[in-house]
Amino acid sequence: MLNSMKTIALTAPIVLAGLPALAQDVTWQVPTSVPEGSPYYVNFLERFADNVDVLTDGRVEIEPFGAGVLVPALQVYEGVKDGVVKAGHSTPSYLVNQNPENAIFAGFPGGMGPEAYITWIYEAGGKEALYEMRAEEGLKSLVVGIGSSEVMAHSNVPIRNAEDLQGLKYRTSGPWAEVMGEYFGAVPTVVPPGEIYTLLQRKGVDAIEWGPPSGNLPEGFHEAAEYIIVPGVHQPTFLWELVMKQVTWDGLDDDLKPLLEKAADLTTMQALLHFYSEDIKAMDVYREGRNEIITLDPEFVTELSEAGVDWITKTAASRAEEGDSGMSDLLDEYMAFKDRWSSESSYLIRNED
Repeated sequence: MLNSMKTIALTAPIVLAGLPALAQDVTWQVPTSVPEGSPYYVNFLERFADNVDVLTDGRVEIEPFGAGVLVPALQVYEGVKDGVVKAGHSTPSYLVNQNPENAIFAGFPGGMGPEAYITWIYEAGGKEALYEMRAEEGLKSLVVGIGSSEVMAHSNVPIRNAEDLQGLKYRTSGPWAEVMGEYFGAVPTVVPPGEIYTLLQRKGVDAIEWGPPSGNLPEGFHEAAEYIIVPGVHQPTFLWELVMKQVTWDGLDDDLKPLLEKAADLTTMQALLHFYSEDIKAMDVYREGRNEIITLDPEFVTELSEAGVDWITKTAASRAEEGDSGMSDLLDEYMAFKDRWSSESSYLIRNED
């Protein structure tokens, strides 16, 4: 009996050594800045969770949480940095006041539309620049969502020119809030996404902007206000990201990291195509309803765009004068790509009227 036990003790390590290592199981509770059920929640975060589950064969579980459940809607980045949650999903738009370099990634008036922007992000260094900026904050970023152009406003009053913006109480955020206040005399107001409908319905503001046509439709903004203002010059496209502490990312098994990166890439591509498809349907609904859809004159769109470019250029120059040229250098690269795209993409058929 003793000899048998010695034999088992000696052979057990050999047998175990021949078995595959136990797979790492990871579960992250991930809050986002929008309520559960929002198109951003479903199209970005839930889609990412599903793609992660498939690509990692269930080894990584992403548990989505709506705004305000784990952390306040506008404090997702802080929640990650403070260790309240392992990872969070939000947009650089909510960080512009802390660091205006985020405006380059958030989308700004006069910036690239989704077609050019997603190309810059994935093929011309945009993603790497974002990840480098987050690394300086001790964070690891994954782009998880790029959107189509937004509706400029659901409004209780008509907007057709610059004079209509003077004194306008306007729910917005990010670069557009800065441009509205500094250049056009509007009164920007920032509130969490879950409070926008009530604010508009009760006429606490004159107008709101939130998302693309299909992102706004389920929110019911078209039922709360008569006018719909397009095109979305204020935010030609937008980006959302999943962030975590770098130490959290470093703690993952090496074979899981590229799978999460591919899940993020896949999610972003799928989500943008989904927005394109659903936006067309949403615009059909709007046109058949009671709303008056106001399409801004090209001259006014140009005026708004030029104001946005002026704001971001001056902001970057001011930072450079203070000794930080990072924003200025990145903006130069961004605008150079935008110019190349504009001058060399005329060969594309875009099916415009």
